[in-house]
Amino acid sequence: MDEGDVGIDIVEELRGRARTPVNVLRIIWYEFSGGVGPWGALRPLIAIGLALVPFLFLGQHFNRQHAKARDWTLLQVPLLLSILLWPLLYIYSIVDAWWLANERAAEATKTATV
Repeated sequence: MDEGDVGIDIVEELRGRARTPVNVLRIIWYEFSGGVGPWGALRPLIAIGLALVPFLFLGQHFNRQHAKARDWTLLQVPLLLSILLWPLLYIYSIVDAWWLANERAAEATKTATV
């Protein structure tokens, strides 16, 4: 059996099922929704909509992956602190380098004059 026969078999099967307009609409809806029905077709869109809410990981809760949502919530705390504290650490490192360079220059000047 080659690929052409498989296509013909599917067409024949659909023709056998599509005897009434209601069945035609059913087949169209089945093909449109991917065979998972209206809820199955909308579920990924709802999950994306909920996942767009920042910091809460509602998409994972919607999919009943509560442990993953909890883990990601706990993971974002140090990431948030690092993003907020990084500029302070950067400025502190600049000031500290300047301060230490001034101390060493003052000590070098003090030992050179003594």
